[in-house]
Amino acid sequence: MVRDIVDNVPGARHAVVLSADGIPRGATEGLAEKDVRTISAAMSGMQALSKATAHFAGPAAERRWNQTVVEFSEGWAFLIGAGQGAYLAAAADPDVDLQQISFRMHRLVARLGENLTAPPRVGGEYAEEGDGGASARSAGAPPAGFVLLELDKVIAEVPGARHAVLLGSHGLPRGATSGMGQDLADTISAAMTGIQAYSRATAQFVGDPDFEWRQTVIEFAHGWIFLIAAGDGAFLAASAAPDCDIDHFTARLAEAVPALTTGAGTYAEGRGHA
Repeated sequence: MVRDIVDNVPGARHAVVLSADGIPRGATEGLAEKDVRTISAAMSGMQALSKATAHFAGPAAERRWNQTVVEFSEGWAFLIGAGQGAYLAAAADPDVDLQQISFRMHRLVARLGENLTAPPRVGGEYAEEGDGGASARSAGAPPAGFVLLELDKVIAEVPGARHAVLLGSHGLPRGATSGMGQDLADTISAAMTGIQAYSRATAQFVGDPDFEWRQTVIEFAHGWIFLIAAGDGAFLAASAAPDCDIDHFTARLAEAVPALTTGAGTYAEGRGHA
């Protein structure tokens, strides 16, 4: 039944079913067993961190995760829920019809129903409700020389855009928008560094471990989170409201990258090198 995706979606390459704790439960043909284990572990880790950063997408009573999409230079990886404690992952060519593969994945989950449900082990999954006060930590003035005016400009120009933070190759924040305090920037940066590493680990699933990672998009019911490559190991993390034009937002962020990564990034209350 899992072959339904690769058999009926032109450009679809593989599909894997996994539990929330990273245990593979099945896969289409063409993947080595060790690769299935690696992919399942990476997808599970990425998803756990994604849920832990739901507050970055914005305030909401219910922070339900919908899907995660990873874009590489030569393809895509997709992850959706498949019942309690289970996920369905798929890999596809660069020119795959995104709506068609999403439809097939959701239809497969509906058809399999409880067969894809994996009750969580002792300890369960990350809670989707609450954020341990992280949202409150976004308030307050950021330190001098931390606010990047280029990012503030993007947030101001794109309706629904919420926050953005620039991370270096070491995973530490280099600067952020004025709506983020230092504590929130540090917390999100640590989580996003892990998500980006797990995202890159899925390149083998898409086709080749040397494929260039471009971006990871996490969709929640209450908003979006984006990670995009920013050159020399740096990357941008950003969030937006559900009705934000995500293509416009990511395009504007990409336009801001050169200024941020060539030493010309302008900081409020002083200059610094991004």
